[in-house]
Amino acid sequence: MLLLTHPTGNANVRHAALGLARGGLLAEFWTCLAVDPDAGWLELLPPFLAGQIRRRTVPAELLQFAHSRPVREIVRLAAGRVGAGRLIRHEGGLLSVDAIYHDLDRAVARRLAEGKFTGIYAYEDGAATGFAAARARGLTTFYDQPIGYWRAARRILMEEAELEPEWAETIVGNRDSAAKTERKDEELRGADVVFAATSFTKATLQEHPGFTAPVHVLPYGAPTAEDGAPRSAYAHVARPLRVLYVGSLGQRKGLSYLFAAAALAGRSITLTVIGTKPAKPCAALDRALSSHNWIPSLPHAAVLEQMRHSDVLVFPSLFEGFGLVILEAMAQGVPVITTPHTAGPDIITDGVDGFIVPIRDTEAIAARLFDLHGDRDLLAAMGAAARAKATTFTWTAYETSLARLVGEHLAGRPAPTIA
Repeated sequence: MLLLTHPTGNANVRHAALGLARGGLLAEFWTCLAVDPDAGWLELLPPFLAGQIRRRTVPAELLQFAHSRPVREIVRLAAGRVGAGRLIRHEGGLLSVDAIYHDLDRAVARRLAEGKFTGIYAYEDGAATGFAAARARGLTTFYDQPIGYWRAARRILMEEAELEPEWAETIVGNRDSAAKTERKDEELRGADVVFAATSFTKATLQEHPGFTAPVHVLPYGAPTAEDGAPRSAYAHVARPLRVLYVGSLGQRKGLSYLFAAAALAGRSITLTVIGTKPAKPCAALDRALSSHNWIPSLPHAAVLEQMRHSDVLVFPSLFEGFGLVILEAMAQGVPVITTPHTAGPDIITDGVDGFIVPIRDTEAIAARLFDLHGDRDLLAAMGAAARAKATTFTWTAYETSLARLVGEHLAGRPAPTIA
C-alpha cells in the first residue's frame, strides 16, 4: 500500500490518487489542503481566499485517505494579498513554495517510519526526504516528473533570457539555487520508477548524469466536453479569429512570440489572455497585455466556457510538462497551436486537429492563424477533429494505467517502459 504525497493536489494528482485508491493500492494521501467541497467554514473566509481554497477540494472518495497540513499553506495563499510578499519570495521566504514542499516532505518521512507501507508516490521538489526514509525501510519509490528535467530547462531558458532580455525576469526557474537543483537530482537518484506525462519530459531525463530508472509515459485526461451545437455551426461566421491563451504569464510559455504573432495577424484576430502576472514586474508584458483582452483569473468552469467561445488556443511554450489546457481546449472543440516541447506531439496530428510549430517561431504561429482565419471549412473540420481526439484521452484510462503499472512494480513484475 502506498503513501501518495503532493502539496497542492492539482487535477492530475487527484486522478493519480483516485486511480491508486480504486486499484486498492492507496493507503494515505498527504497534501497541504484537502478540502471537503461542502465545508461550511469556507463561507467565513474572504472571497479571494475562499476561491483559492476551493480549488483544493478533494473528491469525497479520497477524503477517507486524506491527511493535510493546512495552516502554513493558507497563510501562504493570503500573504501576497495582504502585503507580506517577503514571506513567499522565491526559495528564501518563510512561506515560499519550496518551504511548503519541504515541510510536507518532512512530515511524510516521519509518517513512513510509523506506518505499514510498501511504497511512496511523490512528485518533483517534494520527495527527497520522503525517499530517503523510504529507501532506509526498503520501500519502493515512485517518482512523478511533471515537467522536463531541470538541466534541459536551464539550457533552453538561459538562452531565452539572452534572446529576450526584457522578459528575463519572468523566467523564475532560472533563479533556482544550486541547492534546489541538487535536491531535484537527489530525488531522481532515489527513484525506483519514474512517471512522466509526455515524451518530451522523458527525453529531457537523458540529460541527468547516470539516470537509469525505468520511465513510463502516461498522458493526462481531458474533461468531458459540453453538449450543444457543433462548433462547425458558427465557425463560418465572417469575423476576426478569436484566439485564446491560458496559462501563467512568464516567458517559459513563449509569450513574446505569441504577442509578436498577434501583431503580424493584426485585425484578422482578437486575442484573449487568461493568466496571472508573475511576482516581479515586467514592462514588456504590461505593454503587451494592454493591447489585448487580459483576464487575470477565472474559475476552471469559466475557463472552459471561454474556450468554447474561442476559435483556436495558442500555447507556444518553450518548456513544458504537459500543458493540460491543450486537452481541455480540444475537448471543447477548439484546435490548438503548440510546440514540440509540450504534450502536443503525443496528442495532436499536425494539420488535422491542431498544429505543431517550432519554439520561438513567430512567423509559423502567424501563418497558422492566417490559415484558420482564411479557411473556415478548415477551422470547422479541425475543431471537430480536436474534440474527437480529446475523447480518446480520458482520466479513467490514466487512472487505470497508473494503477496497473504501480501494481506490477510492487508485485515484482515490472512492465516494460511505455510511451
